[in-house]
Amino acid sequence: MKSDLFADEHLAEAATFPGMSLQNAKSVKYVVNGEMHARQGSMIAFRGDLAFERKGQGIGGMLKRAVTGEGLALMAVRGQGEAWFAHEAQNCFIVEIEQGDALTVNGRNVLCFDPTLSYEIKTVKGAGMTGGGLFNSVFSGYGNIALVCEGPPIVIPVTPQAPVFVDTDAVVGWSERLNPSLHRSQSLGSMMRGGSGEAVQLKLEGEGFVIVRPSERTAPKASAN
Repeated sequence: MKSDLFADEHLAEAATFPGMSLQNAKSVKYVVNGEMHARQGSMIAFRGDLAFERKGQGIGGMLKRAVTGEGLALMAVRGQGEAWFAHEAQNCFIVEIEQGDALTVNGRNVLCFDPTLSYEIKTVKGAGMTGGGLFNSVFSGYGNIALVCEGPPIVIPVTPQAPVFVDTDAVVGWSERLNPSLHRSQSLGSMMRGGSGEAVQLKLEGEGFVIVRPSERTAPKASAN
């Protein structure tokens, strides 16, 4: 059988080392040798002796169910084998976190990560002003994390002289040393007249970077009757 479908770029190669790698721009391959963590429902294929569980032993006790602004739930993948992960054909990126580093990520952008990484859920200061994208997971320790993004991401440097303001629905994540807070850019009078649709942003100050996606969150599609 012959087809461009069978080109080398589309074929899954045999595993050569444990851990994650990009299968292509839209999916991540993880060679499991023990345990790893991923968002529930993101596994698209696997081979080998693997078990997928909602809860299990993780760092510091039971595997945490990370509830964020997007309601992300995680699963443990255990055993020996290979698994492929993706989410809605979004672009995939692997970030290596070194000891002493930390990365804050919006839960909707987490795909999978090494069990050597720990995480905790934090809220942005002033989160009572609005409800979108303000519960984020802070990953620290050492290891790799795979992120997904709708379209090519934009990485914006932040300096003490130039804070960055981003839409709360567009933010993917930021370096942990930044100081996040909410900023209201619209006057009360403008809001009473209907507003501009850009009333509140996430303000990031300090030294580091922020990652944003080239779109705002869209409303869920209505199911057909």
